[in-house]
Amino acid sequence: MKQTNISEAVLRAAGRIEQITGPDRALRQEPMSKHTSFRIGGPAEMFVIANTEEELAEVLRICCEEQAEHILIGNGSNFLVSDEGYPGIMIRLGDGFDQVKMIEGTDTEVRAGAARLLSGVSSFLTERGLAGFEFASGIPGSIGGAVFMNAGAYGGEMKDVVASVRLMRPDGSEIIEMSGEEMGFSYRHSIVEESGLIVLSAALKLTKDDPAGIAARVADLQSRRNSKQPVNYPSAGSTFKRPVGGYAAALIDEAGLKGYTVGGAMVSEKHAGFVINAGGATCEDVLAVMRHVREEVYRNSGIMLEPEVRLINCEL
Repeated sequence: MKQTNISEAVLRAAGRIEQITGPDRALRQEPMSKHTSFRIGGPAEMFVIANTEEELAEVLRICCEEQAEHILIGNGSNFLVSDEGYPGIMIRLGDGFDQVKMIEGTDTEVRAGAARLLSGVSSFLTERGLAGFEFASGIPGSIGGAVFMNAGAYGGEMKDVVASVRLMRPDGSEIIEMSGEEMGFSYRHSIVEESGLIVLSAALKLTKDDPAGIAARVADLQSRRNSKQPVNYPSAGSTFKRPVGGYAAALIDEAGLKGYTVGGAMVSEKHAGFVINAGGATCEDVLAVMRHVREEVYRNSGIMLEPEVRLINCEL
């Protein structure tokens, strides 16, 4: 394994950022296996937690001024980080981005911070009898990440409930608000992906309903998820995007790949759409499984699967 090359720009930026957040929220050589749902990944040169919009803007400004490599990480539920780590600055949104509250003047709209977990938003809405977000209740991610990739499940997507999104320019210079229509939502995609804009919060538009009925639907979806998905193993959710005219899991199953293993990484025997960390898996193990799956599915069906998981400092 080659040594990760840390640039002087990153080191300069890291030193300046540490002066803003203090060393307790600017961690050097922080293992990313502690911050991803895969429980995989070597150290980032710096892992910084920004607690306010002002802090985030300053961190981004420094990274841009120094031309230091950096990336935002949400709940880490859709990341596969290289075993060598990340030779830059990982930025995570902290406590100031974890709020969810009713929007004044309405009884069906809420604003949820980018760091708030979808499960937490779902609980808040259920208690207040607000329906429409049930599909997202079991997705193991944050509002920011869900907006970024237009996360969805069980027939629902974020585009169905997002009224508007509060965003920061990539260099921290400006905060803007964009409507749901302006977000360019499509299957597992939003304008954020190519623009570099950073999700700060999202306004969600729901409908009034009976709290008990909402809770029952959430429980039903959770039960279905638990029965069909390998929730007891670390993973990044669905490994591949749904191809046109088919389903990745079905194609993988038809290629006879359930249980296919390299090292500690395995195609789940419970749900072929998941590559799981069955114990001690490395990034290279997961990539080897993904490569084999793509090759065999293509050979079997003529369809080339595209990764849904974000690959950080590694590639297929």
